[in-house]
Amino acid sequence: MKSRLIVFVLCLIRLLDGVCVAGDEKREAEFAAAINRTLTTGKAVWLEAEGKRFLGLYTEIEQVFGNGVVIIVHDMNGHPDQKQLIYDLRSFLPEHNWATLSLQMPLREVGAARDDYYALFPEAAARIQAGINYVKGNGAGNVVVVGYGLGGLMGVYALSAQAADIKALVTISLPVPKSENKAAQTLAFINKIKIPMLDIYSEADLPDVMESVRERRLAAKDNKGYRQVKINDEGHAHLHDEGMLVKRIYSWLGVTVDTDSAY
Repeated sequence: MKSRLIVFVLCLIRLLDGVCVAGDEKREAEFAAAINRTLTTGKAVWLEAEGKRFLGLYTEIEQVFGNGVVIIVHDMNGHPDQKQLIYDLRSFLPEHNWATLSLQMPLREVGAARDDYYALFPEAAARIQAGINYVKGNGAGNVVVVGYGLGGLMGVYALSAQAADIKALVTISLPVPKSENKAAQTLAFINKIKIPMLDIYSEADLPDVMESVRERRLAAKDNKGYRQVKINDEGHAHLHDEGMLVKRIYSWLGVTVDTDSAY
């Protein structure tokens, strides 16, 4: 009853700001049921944010001591086991001593435009924080957030607005929408982020990713830990990646994050 009251109050506040929109919980439940029927790598964990339960997929490492945990945030209309990119990230990073927690982000109905998702960003930020709290509560010292597409925008939104205790941020195909919506100001968010940030994009990425390459670098000019990397001969979906993206990420983390304080 208390959690429902909290959700009502938060929704009322957002309604006054004109941004209260409910996510499609039925789609989330359908994704969760399908994932649980076929899950072979990692384990399902249920987390809670703003009074709502949501699915996470936790994949452990085989070594006794790891480098830390990577929290993975999927693209628009996705889920925490989506092939190929999200599945590859959550499955292969543990082979390089990084455990992963892939989170289900709030969804809109089928056919909703990207603009329709911006109102869900406060809930997405709460889920990212719930994921951070979960892995911290289980002893992780180093926590990294990796966001793909709209998930990257959710990540920079969340981490620019709160002082989450994480070591680094990785964005893949980070969009810079031409929008006045407060939740879609990618460049302003990047400007506020002071932790190390790896900005990855593909040679044939989406238009608003490609057109904003220079603007993203300029927005991060005061962040000495910012690095931008292009993946050649690849598109937004990374269909022919063959592990290059995962290698870029764990290699960068290896020289950026102090793994002596991992656990």
